[in-house]
Amino acid sequence: MNIEDTLAERGDRYGTFRDNASIAQQLKGMIHTTPNWFKLQSDQKEMIDMICSKLSRLLTGDYNYTDNYTDIIGFTQLVLAHLEKEQ
Repeated sequence: MNIEDTLAERGDRYGTFRDNASIAQQLKGMIHTTPNWFKLQSDQKEMIDMICSKLSRLLTGDYNYTDNYTDIIGFTQLVLAHLEKEQ
């Protein structure tokens, strides 16, 4: 599969990259100004950013695509495992 085919397939699944990026950046922009943002560890920040990206994909593309939900659970599980290990 070439890059054009891959991009077409992803566009069908997730909507346009431009629309997706716009929503994700708006979500992240709001979140990055909250009082606790700078208190979070790097993995917690990345988890939140990745969830914003997954949410934007749900909002611009196939909202029934289960992989997005699985990824959201996976990101939170990774942070949970890290926090449980530290405690």
